Amino acid sequence: MTAQPVLLDCDPGIDDALALIYLAALHHAGEVELLGVTTTAGNVGIDQTARNAAYILELCGLEEIPVAAGLPGPKHVELITTPETHGDSGLGYLSVPEKSSTATEEELPNWTDIWSAAARRGALLIVTGPLTNAAEFAATHRAEYASFADVAVMGGAVNYPGNTTPTAEWNFWVDPHAARDFFASASRRITLCTLNVTETMLIGPSRLDQLLKALGQHPTAKILPEVMRFYFEFHEAHGAGYQSQIHDLLTCMVALKKVPFFTASTTVRVASEPEWLRGTSVADLEGRWGDEPNTSLVTAVDVDSAHREFLRAAAVMGRQENL
Repeated sequence: MTAQPVLLDCDPGIDDALALIYLAALHHAGEVELLGVTTTAGNVGIDQTARNAAYILELCGLEEIPVAAGLPGPKHVELITTPETHGDSGLGYLSVPEKSSTATEEELPNWTDIWSAAARRGALLIVTGPLTNAAEFAATHRAEYASFADVAVMGGAVNYPGNTTPTAEWNFWVDPHAARDFFASASRRITLCTLNVTETMLIGPSRLDQLLKALGQHPTAKILPEVMRFYFEFHEAHGAGYQSQIHDLLTCMVALKKVPFFTASTTVRVASEPEWLRGTSVADLEGRWGDEPNTSLVTAVDVDSAHREFLRAAAVMGRQENL
């Protein structure tokens, strides 16, 4: 089996951290080759997202994978972060070390170099944070961007309530101009996982217990209770129950085709203004715009399969710790 080259662009963030753990497990299993991780400013600021990504990879025994901070924030709007959702550190109640062995400035390459190298390898690009980096790279490195094998994005809400405004999802709302430009100039079909599907993947205390059992003595099992407790409490405070929605992990599974899912071919546009429509995504599901489709919109995912897949990956990590 040939390992699928993967580049992850994320803003850790609790669900991004779970996605990283999942990809790390598949990397250890030889199913993917995680070529690098770059970060955007979103859930927390850019320095913290890079530190968090490096820390999670370190816990997963993948210190050799390059990590780099991308652009410091949106070009056209002020950066707004969500400590109320993900904690001051971005990883719930966890205090992340100020510097990990993989997160020193001397060791961090330029984020565009990581993207260029991954594109040359024909990697799968997965974006689980704001589209700040993606829009910039697609605009300034067109030929290299076209070399990615596929592109998958977590973001948006189509004919569905937003989680930031009545119509907008967080990633698209944080940097609406980047989301607008990324889809408007799309030179390839984008696999898009919106809130419509990602909110269906829920982890609560019982599923967390199963996950911890599968991880065994792996270092991530020691941090996840404090990470996830914050996320559970946030969702409970907002009427979603003592559980959490795991958007980014499900997006990675869909991108890698590890779970059954359905898509609709459509054109997606994202509004950057007026303010009350900021970050709102619209899909032309009936083809009334007459445009060439730019999106494979994920419409349904087998969530039971997704939970089984995550436990399978956790067991890989558990076995890795015992080697």
